[in-house]
Amino acid sequence: MRQLLLAPLLLLLSLPAWAQQPTGEALSTCFVENTTGRDRKDLAKWVFVAMGVHPDMKSIASISSAASDNASRAVGRIFTRLMSETCVKEARAAIKANDSAAFASAFSILGMIAMQEIMKDSDVTTGLEAIQRHIDTNKINAALEGR
Repeated sequence: MRQLLLAPLLLLLSLPAWAQQPTGEALSTCFVENTTGRDRKDLAKWVFVAMGVHPDMKSIASISSAASDNASRAVGRIFTRLMSETCVKEARAAIKANDSAAFASAFSILGMIAMQEIMKDSDVTTGLEAIQRHIDTNKINAALEGR
């Protein structure tokens, strides 16, 4: 059931990756292989901070400007390192191939991996599984079976 619950989130994070070209695949692979677990957690934190400033999220997330700046600084360093040092060859190939989707795809896949890194935590898993108390499985099963 857990995989079923996580599927929509993972699908949203991976949409741009569906139309991946060879340059995008190389760039994605380079990004994933050249980031650490800490890097991916920093990326997930940055996404969380960015989402937390949305008007509909402010009531459930209190994010200080210092925390926001720290998250942006960490991801800025990661982005700079990936694009100027560890994955520059793959980034140049994507630019040469005029494959702008490669960058969106590579960051989407890295984002998906980052979310997987965070979701490995047992507290996060417990939090995600809380939805089960509010799902009417009888109603879903009846709808899927055509009853």
